[in-house]
Amino acid sequence: MNDAMINETTVKEMVRSVLSKPRFRHVSGVVEAADQLAKRYGADPLKARLAAWTHDYAREWPVDKWYEVARARGVDPSFLEVAEALHGPIVATLLPEEFGIDDAEIADAVRYHTTGRVGMTLLDKVVCLADYIEAGRTFPTVDELRKLAEEDLDVALATAFDGTIRLLLDKHKPVFPLTLMARNDLWQKIKDKRKL
Repeated sequence: MNDAMINETTVKEMVRSVLSKPRFRHVSGVVEAADQLAKRYGADPLKARLAAWTHDYAREWPVDKWYEVARARGVDPSFLEVAEALHGPIVATLLPEEFGIDDAEIADAVRYHTTGRVGMTLLDKVVCLADYIEAGRTFPTVDELRKLAEEDLDVALATAFDGTIRLLLDKHKPVFPLTLMARNDLWQKIKDKRKL
C-alpha cells in the first residue's frame, strides 16, 4: 500500500456518498472500533481504518446486483450460496479501482469481515470484531463481547462467531462454512495457547 496515494478523508467521503445515513453511522462506528482494536493489539491502524471505511461500500446494493457483480468479477462461487456474505468479497475486488487501495491485507480483511476464515490475520480479526462491537450495536451479548475485546481478541471473536452461528441455527438459516471453520480454528488456537 502506498500511503501517499490513499487519502483517508477521500475514502470516507466516497463511502458517505453511497450509503444511507444509518449505514454510514455504522461504518463510522466500525472505523472507531477498528482503530482502537488495532492500537490495542498491534495491527496497522491506517489499514484497519481503510478496511473499516470500505467494508460495507456495497452493503446496500440490491441483491441481484450483488450476484451480477460477483459473477462478473470472479468472486469465489462459495460466497454465492449466502447473499449476505457477498458484499465483502465484491468490495475487496473494487478496492484498487474505486479507492486506489491495492493492498492484499486490506482486501482480505474486507473480503472476510462477515464470514471470517481459517487462519485469520490480525487485521482480519480486528475488522471483523469491530463490525460486531461498534458503539451502535445493541444485540443482547454485545456488552460481553466489548469486554472480551479488551482482554483477548481471539476469545472475543470466537465468542462472536458462536453467537452468530447459534442465531442462524435458531432461525433455521444456513451457516456459511467459512464461519464455522473460522470459529473452530480460533477455539483450537485458544485451546493450544492455554496449554502453554
